[in-house]
Amino acid sequence: MIELRTFDDPRAHSDALAKAVSDALAASLAARGAASADASAQPTGQSAHATLAVSGGTSPRPFLQTLSQEALDWAHIDVTLVDDRWVPESDAASNARLVRETLLQNAGAAAYFLPLVDTSASLDAHVAALNADARRGLPDVAVLGMGEDGHTASIFADAPEWDFAISTPDRFVAVHPGSAPHARVSLSMTALKQVSQLFLFISGQKKLDVLNAALAARQKNAISTLANDEGVKLDVYWCA
Repeated sequence: MIELRTFDDPRAHSDALAKAVSDALAASLAARGAASADASAQPTGQSAHATLAVSGGTSPRPFLQTLSQEALDWAHIDVTLVDDRWVPESDAASNARLVRETLLQNAGAAAYFLPLVDTSASLDAHVAALNADARRGLPDVAVLGMGEDGHTASIFADAPEWDFAISTPDRFVAVHPGSAPHARVSLSMTALKQVSQLFLFISGQKKLDVLNAALAARQKNAISTLANDEGVKLDVYWCA
């Protein structure tokens, strides 16, 4: 199920999403705090945290900058990525670099960052380590983007890992897109379907057309696979 919110102004688009994500994180923190009040819910000395996963690219930059200024309990928010390219953070293509330059500023500087990439290891070994890491649970809130080919996260239909990425119970997958540069680390389709609060941030008529086509008939692309799942609620923020 999707809920579509439309905007004519890019600033209003970014600001509205920042407010919605901020509210979702605050609600997640409150719910976890209430649960931890039960002595059996959380080990002594641990406090409630919520996890936010964001996407890269050029479009999210204003949204991330606005979100960094929201009055949240950032010290109890863990920030990670939906996906990232297999490049060092010094590379301009790194989504981790984007997050450090935008979201982890202002009030958001108090958040704890969990990058997805460590190029000192091999890609496959690193993904295996991510899947084995107990700190790498599902995010409470995730903000997705979408390509004009219908990919979301880094789940590309032309990647040799397509069938695995949409079916594995693993949280993380390695992906080698045929039509895009760089190998990727990405949340799997199973992981995306289990995120409590999913947002999709897109702009332009072409992307709206891709989304509508993906909803009208099931297609071999990630956004169609995700949005047509009966258990998924996707809040779409679109700007003309």
